[in-house]
Amino acid sequence: MIVRMWEARAEPYGFADLITWVCDLVLPEFEHDPRHLSSEVFSSTDHRLVVISKWRSNPRDLPEPPAMLVARPPHSWDFTQVDR
Repeated sequence: MIVRMWEARAEPYGFADLITWVCDLVLPEFEHDPRHLSSEVFSSTDHRLVVISKWRSNPRDLPEPPAMLVARPPHSWDFTQVDR
């Protein structure tokens, strides 16, 4: 399993619209991909949005959000579980 963490810092006026974009437009597309296991969305008080998505293999990239909604380009990282 691969876990992808995607993080974006929104412009304060665009935070609600960025959440809507992720939840209503982007993540529903993932649900049709057989590699996709689950996704969760988190927000912070400093206008950051984080998506944690779990994949069987080859995670899909989130598309670029509308430029007017973000304060800087999003970042993403892939993680795999550590056996301990």
